[in-house]
Amino acid sequence: MNTGFLPVCRADMEERQISQFDFIYVIGDAYVDHPSFGHAIISRILTANGYSVGIISQPDWKNPKSIMIYGEPRLAFLVTGGNMDSMVNHYSVSKRRREKDAFTPGGVMGKRPDYATVVYCKLIRKAYPDAAILIGGIEASLRRLAHYDYWSDRLKPSILLESGADLLLYGMGERSILEAAEALNSGLSVKDITFLDGTVYKTDKKEDVYDALFLPGYRELQADKMNYAKSFYIQYQNTDPFRGKRLAEGYDNGLLVVQNPAAKPLSQAEMDRVYALPYMRTYHPSYEAAGGVPAIEEVKFSLVSNRGCYGGCNFCALTFHQGRIIQTRSHESIVKEAEQFVWDPEFKGYIHDVGGPTANFRAPACEKQMKAGVCPDKQCLFPTPCKNLKIDHSDYLALLRKLRALPKVKKVFIRSGIRFDYLVNDPDKTFLRELCEYHVSGQLKVAPEHISDAVLEKMGKPRVSVYRRFVKEYQEMNVKLNKKQYLVPYLMSSHPGSTLKEAVELAEFLRDLGYMPQQVQDFYPTPSTISTCMYYTGVDPCAMEPVYVAKNPHEKAMQRALIQYRNPKNYELVVEALTLAGRTDLIGYDKKCLIRPRQSDKKTQAMVSHQQQEREKKGKPKKKTIRNVHKKKKK
Repeated sequence: MNTGFLPVCRADMEERQISQFDFIYVIGDAYVDHPSFGHAIISRILTANGYSVGIISQPDWKNPKSIMIYGEPRLAFLVTGGNMDSMVNHYSVSKRRREKDAFTPGGVMGKRPDYATVVYCKLIRKAYPDAAILIGGIEASLRRLAHYDYWSDRLKPSILLESGADLLLYGMGERSILEAAEALNSGLSVKDITFLDGTVYKTDKKEDVYDALFLPGYRELQADKMNYAKSFYIQYQNTDPFRGKRLAEGYDNGLLVVQNPAAKPLSQAEMDRVYALPYMRTYHPSYEAAGGVPAIEEVKFSLVSNRGCYGGCNFCALTFHQGRIIQTRSHESIVKEAEQFVWDPEFKGYIHDVGGPTANFRAPACEKQMKAGVCPDKQCLFPTPCKNLKIDHSDYLALLRKLRALPKVKKVFIRSGIRFDYLVNDPDKTFLRELCEYHVSGQLKVAPEHISDAVLEKMGKPRVSVYRRFVKEYQEMNVKLNKKQYLVPYLMSSHPGSTLKEAVELAEFLRDLGYMPQQVQDFYPTPSTISTCMYYTGVDPCAMEPVYVAKNPHEKAMQRALIQYRNPKNYELVVEALTLAGRTDLIGYDKKCLIRPRQSDKKTQAMVSHQQQEREKKGKPKKKTIRNVHKKKKK
């Protein structure tokens, strides 16, 4: 019986009387036919253009037969590690194995290997030595050239070489997959597909590589981290589809890995067509017995309205993957998708999100970006908004109003992230008003990330004064609306540039705010971000200046503990951190203190007593001490 899903087993293939698939798609995730999953978009684009696609989801990498269920494809194997890098999926920042995998049926961990793209490709190559293999997705995209790998703590070569694949498609892939399919279908060998935007290929013929910037070779990168910092910044400056140059990276025996310029962004009409394809909008029914695929819950009643981000946060890989140019869907496309799911029996009246990487970006930053591309050496919002930046929420407002008016819709939430530095610079406060009035349910999550300007500068984030201004405007607007709604700030510890001094500043900020976050994100050095380059090299690649990096796990634990200084489990770490930072004045009974000394801790009491003596010498008023408190109790 044809369920509307693509074939996932031999029986499906035979039922549809397909003797050989054009493409066999090997994926590290469960098969979810929803446009929030990259494999769904790529497979639907191919089938819409007349190609047959068979899905092999989470094959048993220890059993070669698991990759052979359909035989060899006519054109190529397609391989992706999944919606996340497989190592991020498997491990926390402390390199501990996670307990659940949201992209696997039942949330079961261990259904894909570490470095999934590489392992799957080697499995295919062993079974079918001559088959064409194309890799893509976030794991391949961000590892397309030599990159620092946090989990092995070393510089790794291009994943194209490690995997043995023939061609790498980076970025979102809609254009490049169809162009690659057409080239293969015309009879062209995969080894001759060297001309497509948005692809990376390998060659030993340097004379055939034209108009390219030659990066330091892999051996040079291994020999000197400064070479890697310089190379990475050249890559970062060439991610744009209009200005970006072809890049070539040399390896042993004269082999070159060549990155072609990025694929051009999709027009609004093209985006609409992608999201209008006949997705089933859920996971394959064969997963029902295992409890379904947890990741669908976050996206089933959410709407993607844009892609790309010109926010330029240094710890974010979006610049390398989706690019800085905003691409949007039309109102009609988004409303039509919403009209499909509001009649779903499981829909409770709440649209969970309307957005993308940044919800309130609905157009390119300025007029010239769609013709000339983004500026290679300037950011749109950092350190201050560019004078050419267009700040306008009217289109997003109009979209949200249409969605709110749909039958059966009770509330439309915005959860994918509001860029507050963009919002506060909008002189028209209509969006802020409607955000507070209709799109927040008690709490709005925002991402200041830190409050030390020194750290924010290394993050590529605006100064803390911008966040304070937003907090003030948000609070004032809620007072006007007679609403009690709060901000939940996302904060990051141990980012390059953060010493214990800056970590203490953040703790003091939280003290004054009267807020302790339940969760803290420790900086995670994922492939191909400026921040990861800082972590590996110890320099800021943009300025080639030294930057402090907290790498010792114990120091990172102290920085994290300072953010949650009220948690009793963190007491010893907080005492140690404050002592090392020379801020033991924050241990005591004054309202400005972070923690109190324990009566059983003689060392800490002695330290507080010494501070008291120093304060008295300087003529400062006494702070409450344990002894003074006890005397008052006796009286």
